[in-house]
Amino acid sequence: MKISKKAITLNVGLVLMGSAVFAQSLSDAKKAIDAEQYQKASSMLKSLTTSQASNGDNFYNLGLVYLKTGYIDSARVVFNKGVAADAKNASNYAGLGEADLLSNNPSSAKTNFDKALSVAPKDYKTYLSIGKAYLAQDKPGDVTSKPDFANAIANLTKADELDSKDKDAEVFIAIGDAYALQKKNSEALTPYFTVGSIDPTNRRAKTQVGKMYKESRAFAEGEKELQEVIAADANYGPAYRELGELYLQWSSFGTDKEKAAKGVEFYKKYLDLTDKSLESQLRYMQFLFYAKDFPALEQVASSIQVPANNQKAPIVSRLKGWSAYENKNYPQALTNMTEYFAKQKDTTQLLGFDYLYLGKAQLKAGQDSLALINITKAVQKDSANTDALAEVAKTFFDAKKYAKAAQIYDKVIAAGPNSKGVLYSYFYDGLAYYFEYASQYSAKKNPSKDLLVKADSSIAKVAQLAPETTDAYLYRARINNLLDDEKAPKGLAVPFFETFVQKVTEKPELVTANAKKLSEAYDNLGGYYFNTDKAKAKEYFDKSVAVYPTGTFAAAKLKELAAPAPKGKGK
Repeated sequence: MKISKKAITLNVGLVLMGSAVFAQSLSDAKKAIDAEQYQKASSMLKSLTTSQASNGDNFYNLGLVYLKTGYIDSARVVFNKGVAADAKNASNYAGLGEADLLSNNPSSAKTNFDKALSVAPKDYKTYLSIGKAYLAQDKPGDVTSKPDFANAIANLTKADELDSKDKDAEVFIAIGDAYALQKKNSEALTPYFTVGSIDPTNRRAKTQVGKMYKESRAFAEGEKELQEVIAADANYGPAYRELGELYLQWSSFGTDKEKAAKGVEFYKKYLDLTDKSLESQLRYMQFLFYAKDFPALEQVASSIQVPANNQKAPIVSRLKGWSAYENKNYPQALTNMTEYFAKQKDTTQLLGFDYLYLGKAQLKAGQDSLALINITKAVQKDSANTDALAEVAKTFFDAKKYAKAAQIYDKVIAAGPNSKGVLYSYFYDGLAYYFEYASQYSAKKNPSKDLLVKADSSIAKVAQLAPETTDAYLYRARINNLLDDEKAPKGLAVPFFETFVQKVTEKPELVTANAKKLSEAYDNLGGYYFNTDKAKAKEYFDKSVAVYPTGTFAAAKLKELAAPAPKGKGK
């Protein structure tokens, strides 16, 4: 059959037109959203809202893209256009409700959800969009966001009932997400597995299964699931992200350098496959923080340009400050953290790490009082930060502000009685009270012996926790010397001096290093027995001279002991 050139031209035109329509289909736009290619999805949907202006789903999905990228006001504008363009489509009302929830306005959200239900009460998509809106409150980096699981599951269950033929995989993905976000992995698996039977090309459900394995620390199983996703679709970015995070966790946060490096490699692949949205870059920065790749984190954070009105802008300042401090760029860290606190108007979003890094940067700048305030807040947020508070206490201790140091060490001990550094906190707490007593005594301020009691209590704890800490016994001896009655001493210090001598002399390698301290102990023991047991006193003084020949006290006392007794009166 002969075909004319005109027919060929027409057919080619139809093919090209068909390709253009296919490239601009809502289905492809939704796939781009799922693959976290938000710029691509936005471009496609903007075109669709023009070419298919009466289809409310186009507006709804464009609004979702704006919500996912942090532009709530822009999303509202689009949802309202969707309502105007397609009054029978309930999804845009649900979208407005989701925007309300993200703006912490649940009453307005309920109004919009009710409007959605009034428009299409028997359409499963209405309940699906409302259920997903309740789940969307799970936002990385937002410490106050918490999905309303009860309302989410109620609406998603209703969507499942109305979608009686189980034709829409999105319903089961949403139900799986609702359980997975609650860490109810067993309940999440069934709906995720159902997705595969409805839509074998769907990658997200299987990626979520891999993610759940990762979160359960079943790393090998998670790796297998995610590698299968990548084998089926090498361009599905979210699978690379989850695989990167899996390798990082598998490496125990960077201790296994090979797996940690693989994690970074896969995360970079994820960014290359997506449009490097702000959301994905924020996640990448959090990834780099936990991977302890602080130079890369500071570089990425410093290169991101975020509009001032974007709600994610403060998070970028936060990560700039954290990384600058870890890279020892302390002045820059202080600048960044100060900027972050100025930008972050919602104080409920402040993390313990925020106060910690601000306080530590202030400490490096010599702003001790401000550092104390902020690091104390960091500890109140998370007791794991008590070591930083101990740093503040040590700064006051080094500045000989012993009363303040003791006060802070008390807080450190109370906040983390079982923390890794609590031994040092007890030790310096005791020293701070001891030196505060001594400084007041030297200034003739008649200090309270309660200071010594507190000092002794803290040093006693050191001896209990670490019995081989010889200085604990020496300081308890010194403290108890001061606690003893000057006029009628009871020898309160004697057992501690004796224990110190025993602990040091049973290890010959310690004797030379502690020669002067040993001499002090022997001198005190000799002095205690001087009037009651001169033979024992002489023994201790001889040991003092032997271990520390340049000492003067023992030598003088030995001369006294060697001198002839004074003659009796009248002889």
